[in-house]
Parts: sequence; C-alpha cells; structure tokens
Amino acid sequence: MSNKFEKEDIVVGISACLNGEKVRFDASNKPSNFCMHELGQHVTFKAYCPEVAVGLPVPRPTIRLIKDEQMIKVARPDGSGDVTEAIKAYGKKVASMSKNLSGYIFCAKSPSCGMERVKVYSPEGNPLQAHGIGVFSNEIMKANPLLPCEENGRLNDAVIRENFVARVYAYRRWQALEASGISKHKLMTFHAQYKYTLMSHNLVAYKTLGRLLARADLAVDEMAAQYILGLMTALKLKASRKNHANTLLHIQGYFSKHLNKVQRQELSEQIHAYRIGLMPLMVPLTLIKHYLLQHPESYIEQQAYLDPYPTALKLRYGY
Repeated sequence: MSNKFEKEDIVVGISACLNGEKVRFDASNKPSNFCMHELGQHVTFKAYCPEVAVGLPVPRPTIRLIKDEQMIKVARPDGSGDVTEAIKAYGKKVASMSKNLSGYIFCAKSPSCGMERVKVYSPEGNPLQAHGIGVFSNEIMKANPLLPCEENGRLNDAVIRENFVARVYAYRRWQALEASGISKHKLMTFHAQYKYTLMSHNLVAYKTLGRLLARADLAVDEMAAQYILGLMTALKLKASRKNHANTLLHIQGYFSKHLNKVQRQELSEQIHAYRIGLMPLMVPLTLIKHYLLQHPESYIEQQAYLDPYPTALKLRYGY
C-alpha cells in the first residue's frame, strides 16, 4: 500500500511548546527534534497551549495538579489561581473542533497537557503520586478514544515512536474511508489491507475482527464502529519481534514458490536474525520487497504492513 497523503492531508495536534513556541511558564519552549524536523516533514501540526489560551501570561507562576479532598484542580503551588474549569472548558472546545485530527502529541508531565504520570500534590505541597493526567489532555482523549496520542518523552523510544506514527497513518486512512462513505465492501477491503498489520500486533484481534466482518446480523455502521475500535485498540499494543517474524514468514509463504532454494534460505535466515535481535526489521522487509518486485503478488502488495507510512521517516531502521 503506497502512502497517498500529502503533508497537508494529515493534521496532528501538538503542545505548542513542543512545536517551538515560547509559551512555557518561564517563556521557554521544549522543541521536539523528531516532531519539528522529521515527522513535521510529512504531517501538518496544529499547536495548542491551553494555559495561554485561558489567559495565563508568559512568563507566569507555575501551576500543578493539587488533590483537594476528592477533586483534582490545577492551580499555583499555594492553591491560588485555580484554572481547572477554564482549562477543562478549553479542552472540550478543542475536542469538539478536532475531528479532523489524526493524532496528538502532548507535553509530558504538564498539569494541563501531560498524558500520564503527572505529579499530583496535596494542598500542603506534598507529592502524593505521579499518576495524574493533564486536565486539557484528559478532555481531548475522553472525547475521541480512537485518536492516537503520545507524549514527547515516550517518542524517544524507537518502538513507541514507530507505533505512534503507524497508528496516525492507519487512523488517517480510516478517516478517509469514513469520508467516502462506508460500505461493507469498503470495510472488507480496508481489513484486507490491514490483516498482516493486525497479525504483527495481536493475533487474537486479527481473528476477532475477521469474525466480526463475517457477521450478517450487524448493520454496516455498527460493524464499522466495532471494527475501528478493535483495530485502534490492537494497534496500541507494541508488535514484538516474535510477532513480526511470524508475520514475515506468512508473507514469505505467498511467493516462496517463485524463489529458489538459496533465496528461500537467505530470507528465512534474515527473518530469524531479526527475531533474535541481530538486525533491524527493515533488513528482511527490504528483501521481501525486492522479491515482490520480481514476483508480484497483488494481495501482499496491498498490505499496509509493508509501507505503513513514508519510508523517508526511517522508523524501522532502529529496531
């Protein structure tokens, strides 16, 4: 499957400080090299800073998550300047206008934008836990549980980075399918393109979604809703080397009859070397693509697994 989207076609939300804007409490920023110089070459970022949006100045006093009885509020360390409801309201507003977003990258540890593990304090200033969620990011994620979301810090991990970008492109393809009008045929075609992607992430989901599409008692809209929830949930699971290797072996089986003994052995050895961690995924994939050019198999060529996003991102070179 080739990538048919232009940069302008894929819009990803991002915390403004990660996009280079000097909007943090100390008038600084936290530019993400991956976002600005790599992913930013292929997607269009739409930046938000909820703290500035609700009227907080730059620079400004710091704010934090404070647990007051059973309520979590966003305020200054002494409890003054409570902006909880204002940031919640802004989060709901952005969420309602963000149906065209295909992903979101939040600023880690932020009381407004942190996706997870944000520090929570007592009213007296004692740290209670590090499992809070930013008030703004929580509204975005609640409004669209399908939306691929990540934090800037976690994107330093090669596997998480690749997983996030793959989910963004999968979700964008789904959005394009929805915009064109979903039919049972289109749904089946979409699933056919994502079979090996699913297999590499979760074999149970691969089988479950296949059975879902075989049901005759569901309306197309209900089937589509269950399908995309199952797909995006499965894709959140990081694909293991074992699952990738098994998927590659399945693909090899489709055209191995065209290969001679030496070629089959070479491909099998490269897949095994990837499985045990001696080489990155791109090595056996490159050989498979080479053999597919020589011996075309339309079913395999349509698989999103082979080209889930622009090759120029080089996300499969590092693991």
